[in-house]
Amino acid sequence: MGGLPILSLMLLVPLVGALACFFLDARAARMTALVATLVDLALGVVLWASYDVGGAQWQFVERAPLFAGFQYALGIDGIALMLILLSVFLMPICILASWDGIQKRVGEYMAAFLFMELLMIGVFAAQDILLFYIFFEAGLIPMYLIIGIWGGQDRIYASYKFFLYTLLGSVLMLIAMLWMMNEAGTTDIPTLMQYDFPVQAQTWLWLAFFASFAVKMPMWPVHTWLPDAHVQAPTAGSVILAGVLLKMGGYGFIRFSLPMFPEASAYWAWLVFALSMAAVVITSVIALVQHDMKKLIAYSSVAHMAIVTIGLFAFNVQGLEGAMIVMLSHGLVSGALFLCVGVIYDRLHTREIDRYGGLSINMPKYAVFFLLFTMASIGLPGTSGFVGEFLSLAGIYQVSTWVALVCTTGIILGAAYMLYLYRRVAFGPQKNADAAAMPDLNAREWLMLAPIAAAVLWMGVYPESFLAPMRKDIAALDARIARAAPAGDSKPAAARPEQVRREAANAMPHHEASAGEAH
Repeated sequence: MGGLPILSLMLLVPLVGALACFFLDARAARMTALVATLVDLALGVVLWASYDVGGAQWQFVERAPLFAGFQYALGIDGIALMLILLSVFLMPICILASWDGIQKRVGEYMAAFLFMELLMIGVFAAQDILLFYIFFEAGLIPMYLIIGIWGGQDRIYASYKFFLYTLLGSVLMLIAMLWMMNEAGTTDIPTLMQYDFPVQAQTWLWLAFFASFAVKMPMWPVHTWLPDAHVQAPTAGSVILAGVLLKMGGYGFIRFSLPMFPEASAYWAWLVFALSMAAVVITSVIALVQHDMKKLIAYSSVAHMAIVTIGLFAFNVQGLEGAMIVMLSHGLVSGALFLCVGVIYDRLHTREIDRYGGLSINMPKYAVFFLLFTMASIGLPGTSGFVGEFLSLAGIYQVSTWVALVCTTGIILGAAYMLYLYRRVAFGPQKNADAAAMPDLNAREWLMLAPIAAAVLWMGVYPESFLAPMRKDIAALDARIARAAPAGDSKPAAARPEQVRREAANAMPHHEASAGEAH
């Protein structure tokens, strides 16, 4: 790109658009937000096309020192690239989803979404640990406002719960970051990823970061804010919450917990496995008895994100690749399912499953889209959901057959509640005359759903397009954590200090070799 600061441009565009929306009327604010998000999407496509799969680990790097060692530093690897693409892909769809449904304070609403886009891109592109923390925590503010101002009847309770849960989890992370900066003498994330922190300190550092990322994922049992937030949030708020914000927790594990604290990650892997197995089974059973469509999809999100944590802590390439594909797929599929709920909610103004039925008769095009996203959610081969779940389970099977068995059971339960939901909404008798009279998809709704459907099928049929940019970074991460990887069907144990010192000397050459072999 000839030195063009493309990442800074991707931050600047939504910032300018958000500021403009404050001074525009409703129609102009909608158009401004749509144009700004489409420009960022175009920049994201340029970023993808310009990314050198066989090149350096960190690309499009921008640095400017600020004060006291703090620097404005941006840069991406393949993992960050994919999550940025997910963010800019979903954002124009969110603006379209809000086109008719949001009528009050439209300018402020659109500005909140544009600020959200800026902060999400910032989280994935930040190369300074303090800059990451600022973006990571500031992302709470626009979502808090979106839920609290434009949400449902219990929006105030849901917004406070969302804010407090996610903020309290991050206080310990800030303390850990300050200690790390003092210990390593730098705020540079790539440098910190290669720094060997003392094994004795890794445990409390890992737990401090875990407190924040587990809430953000969210993991069981700190997931209770999510169903409330989804139920009360407007449709577009649910799309971006499930589609991108939950992925910040997974990204945090990949960027911080695994490479910076590999011994502690191995030692505490049993805790992650236990919580993830509980999440897969418990939230799936709870989803089976839900009457509210949004709440059902929210609980399914907790189960899917548990598959992500299982894959991440499998400590092998299959698990890491699977976790990333599950995150990308879940971002698309859960967002699409919330859009499907929003389409019929805008017509009937209820999320109660029993109020619908037989929609395949009067809304056949809607029923086809809903069916595709349901099949992707349960992992049907040929859809994006299958690839990630298969790789994650293949990865965890090498570590523990019991964990793999429990997670497979959870996936079966996932098929049960999603098919049950689809049957009750799309098939059966048309019990409600108002539901039977609802018109099929309009042009705006086609524009919302068709791109996601295409992406879901693309990822399912040819996942290499999405895996290729990440492969060398996943290989490098696997090499970094290999020395602490647990043996199959054994409880992970922390490496001894002398073992760490002995193997740390071999970590960098192994890292470079693995990154090279990935190509």
